Amino acid sequence: MRSWIRRLYGASPLHLLTLLACFSLAGYAVTYLTVEPALRRVFIWFAAAIIAHDLIAYPLYTFADRALRATLDRLGRPRGWPPVLNYIRVPALGSALLFVIYFPGIIRQGGAAYHAASGNTQNPFLLRWLLLTAALFILSALGYIARVAYARRGKRHEPSPRRSASGGG
Repeated sequence: MRSWIRRLYGASPLHLLTLLACFSLAGYAVTYLTVEPALRRVFIWFAAAIIAHDLIAYPLYTFADRALRATLDRLGRPRGWPPVLNYIRVPALGSALLFVIYFPGIIRQGGAAYHAASGNTQNPFLLRWLLLTAALFILSALGYIARVAYARRGKRHEPSPRRSASGGG
């Protein structure tokens, strides 16, 4: 029986049982959520997020990454220096994620609701995001400087090739 299931299904019976249990749990979750009044808004938000990412954001950051790579390739780098690409990518990604998370506050959307809930204004959001972005890029630049110094120091301390004691060479 086990070999018949493996031949028909392509995996072990335990895999099939696990998959059926997962689908059962997902089905239960869906039936539990269907009575949720905000479910329609959740699905609309989820669909909009998929569309916004796949049709707008992904092509934009792919284009930006390719342009950055092409620019860095054209500029070149000094011999022995480490690549700089990830030292630009990481703080840019951090800055973009912070922007997406705090976007409503940065553009001051829903200011009245924010003020009613917290008693604060949204005025500092933009400045704080800009300061965090600057800090991310400064830390990345300091990391790159340290990496370059380490790479250059390693080159200086390499022993030079010596001639043999017999004088041949």
